[in-house]
Amino acid sequence: MFSSTNAITPAGYDRFRKYLQKVCGISLSENKQYLVASRLGKLLEREGFNRIEALVDTLEVGRNKALKEEVINAMTTNETLWFRDSHPFNILREKILPEMKDRPLKIWSAASSTGQEPYSISMVIEEFKASKPGVLRAGERIVATDICTNILQHAKQAEYDSLAIARGLGADMQRKYFDKVNDSTWRVKRNLSTRVEFKFLNLIEPFSTLGKFDVIFCRNVLIYFTAETKLDILRRMHSCLNPGGYLFLGGSEALSGLSSHFDIVQCHPGIVYKAK
Repeated sequence: MFSSTNAITPAGYDRFRKYLQKVCGISLSENKQYLVASRLGKLLEREGFNRIEALVDTLEVGRNKALKEEVINAMTTNETLWFRDSHPFNILREKILPEMKDRPLKIWSAASSTGQEPYSISMVIEEFKASKPGVLRAGERIVATDICTNILQHAKQAEYDSLAIARGLGADMQRKYFDKVNDSTWRVKRNLSTRVEFKFLNLIEPFSTLGKFDVIFCRNVLIYFTAETKLDILRRMHSCLNPGGYLFLGGSEALSGLSSHFDIVQCHPGIVYKAK
């Protein structure tokens, strides 16, 4: 009988975590065999792999792109909600958007998951424009990227069930910014969704072709990378920011070793990093 736990041998697990780090930057600790077993067990059984070494052998040949994509999708964490942590969105509305008067605004939501973050940003922009008419007149664009292809497809649809809607979103915002599809599904209104463009992106690969941004949200993703990979990504993000542009990190993430690149802006509550 197939056992996903027995399929994850110590040597096989070590090979797999090195492969995963190489292709997408995710760094698994030495004691996460159970996580791999739970997320890849069905895939291993379906493909007839008795040991994870056989999966890695196939992946390293590089011919089965669909299998590689499925493995990355399975190993990617996609926990999110509307207006997560609240502080970054308050800082965006109260400090950053007023500075963007009479100039185009471009925001990057990195690791955007199922879309709650970029759509929350779009709602903040809409609320700001209603309260401060005439300030943002040059257009706004939000680029949302993720490595998980099936999650990106879900985000592009801009449709959410009642359970997902309830995670961080009040009834008044739901009525204001969503259209009801049926009894259990709601769709983000078109004036918000057309502002957002979703793209596939692996953060460990070059991303300078995305262009320059005024604001980057890169929250709750760098914790999955090694310190070296994290620093590399942050340096390249700095290069993607316009002078004086802003970077948001997750609540449990800190920017260290890059004091020559960013200033810390205390916003009480919350902080944001400003590109030098």
